[in-house]
Amino acid sequence: MAQMLRQFADMMAAQPSPGSPAGEGGVSWDIAKNIARHTVSAKGDASVGPIDNAHMQEALQLADLWLNEATTLPSGVQTMEAWSRSEWVERTMDTWARLCDPLTSRIVESMGQNLPEEMQSVAGPFMGMVRQVGGMLVGQQAGQAIGELASEVVGSTDVGIPLAGEGHAALLPSGVTAFGEGLEIPRDEVRLYLAARESAHHRLFSHVPWLRSHVFSLVEEYARGMSFDMSGLEEKLGHIDISNPEALQEALSGAEGGGLFQPEDTPQQKASLARLETALALIEGWVSVVVEAAVADRLPQAASLGEATRRRRASGGPAEHTFAALVGLEMRPRRVREAAALWRALGEARGTEGRDAVWAHPDLMPSSSDLDDPGAFVRGESDIDVPDIDISQFTEAQPTERDASDSEATDAKDTDDAPGTDNGDNKEDNG
Repeated sequence: MAQMLRQFADMMAAQPSPGSPAGEGGVSWDIAKNIARHTVSAKGDASVGPIDNAHMQEALQLADLWLNEATTLPSGVQTMEAWSRSEWVERTMDTWARLCDPLTSRIVESMGQNLPEEMQSVAGPFMGMVRQVGGMLVGQQAGQAIGELASEVVGSTDVGIPLAGEGHAALLPSGVTAFGEGLEIPRDEVRLYLAARESAHHRLFSHVPWLRSHVFSLVEEYARGMSFDMSGLEEKLGHIDISNPEALQEALSGAEGGGLFQPEDTPQQKASLARLETALALIEGWVSVVVEAAVADRLPQAASLGEATRRRRASGGPAEHTFAALVGLEMRPRRVREAAALWRALGEARGTEGRDAVWAHPDLMPSSSDLDDPGAFVRGESDIDVPDIDISQFTEAQPTERDASDSEATDAKDTDDAPGTDNGDNKEDNG
């Protein structure tokens, strides 16, 4: 009850102060960060000691050297750190604000637009209050989701993008320990394997300059087409039992039915989500293939660690939980396996340099249909249906425009020289 009241007090204090990072939709990310920190501290969060910090830095440095032999992309790591879960929340909140602002602003906007017309006509002065309340509710859900995510992550790239910015690699000792529980694998191997995954993400995003903005643009594209069934929101709010201390938190965190705010499924939404899912699957698939090549001969339990990563993804890892709660995207492990198979086949056919060269431009990237048929993409076959065209008309010798003009001139000359023709009288006509 005390935790719920504290979070409710944070919501009521959500009026942004001057200079505070409020989102476009009126969401105060300071409040979301406080709620996330409360969620983390409620589960316990030990600070990182100097020994753990040294182990994490050594693992990141060594794993980054191993990757030199598995990819042509150079190192993208600039700093190496070890974070507590609270530090993870602090360091990643700016990226969460940028990633979620298109979604949260659309939610708050929909709350005002879905009011009955007669109420909108008389509630002009109160629309600001409606938006503020909506911003508080959305900030509560976002903070709750990020706080839950902090208890599962092992580094700064679990959701597929570097949340602390390119080049700032970090591991969470508590997350690394939790990942290795029950695997019966030496802790240093677990640490090195996860460090390789962290470093591989930073190589990709540091040297593919269009990739980060591409992911954000896909989220914005998804947000532009969002629509909400406000009657569903009213129904959920009406069924919250205020005498139950956990009812509000369950509704906001998405424990029952995916949270208070869920977009309606429309063809546009499904298409946008499919493109976002493909982009994230291609990132994850490439990282899996590169890390596998880098550690296969160096870590005795590399295969087991790779299998543990796949099981974690299949059961719903941090990326899946986050995008399900904030975006509504349920990433399918099958797509990641298909993406990995495509990158692996591409490397076998074209070599490491040819495989990594695909990241040079977004137009070269595989599409969703290419994941269904990796062989066609590797062979360079287009997935677009092209009608049969007789190209002989373009390859056979055809009279050019100049040739036609010369032919006409020759015909005219022949006419002028013909017997019985008055060349002088007809010269102007012929011309």
